[in-house]
Amino acid sequence: MAQGSKEQRRKKVVEVLNKARSMELMAIHQYMNQHYNLDDQDYGELAAKIKLIAIDEMRHAEMFAERIKELGGEPTTDLASKVQKGQKVEAVFSFNSNLEDDTIDAYNQFLLVCRENGDSISMKLFETINDEEQIHFNYFDNVSDHLKKLGAAYLAQIAGTPADTGPPSKGFVTGPAA
Repeated sequence: MAQGSKEQRRKKVVEVLNKARSMELMAIHQYMNQHYNLDDQDYGELAAKIKLIAIDEMRHAEMFAERIKELGGEPTTDLASKVQKGQKVEAVFSFNSNLEDDTIDAYNQFLLVCRENGDSISMKLFETINDEEQIHFNYFDNVSDHLKKLGAAYLAQIAGTPADTGPPSKGFVTGPAA
């Protein structure tokens, strides 16, 4: 276990939780930008899946924020990096696959920081979220492979599909979720 006072150890954990939160916030913005662009290009099915993944990332950002607050820290609102805008559909999925792969690697390192500093709750949080990031990676990597192998034929099959992701989620104005 790492040396130092409980406060020093807690500070190290809050630091990696905030790094992870900033990565999630960037992913939310990136994926929503891609969602809108793919929808505009009439690739509704792809847009809908990316929107749902962005919602997963929103949940992750909130989970990190809640843990940061539990530890007495202040959740960051900074994005880990700049959003890449105007990506071609052929580039989106390999980009996202790499982003998720880097996230999984980083979260595995952050998990070790939590373990070294005696925080099993934050460690488990990284394990849980990493399981979902792996699912995102698998999806993005699969679509990327289809695009590389099938190209225009794959995109033609998806063109004109609906972007609907189901009934609108309830928010503050429309009332709490059932």
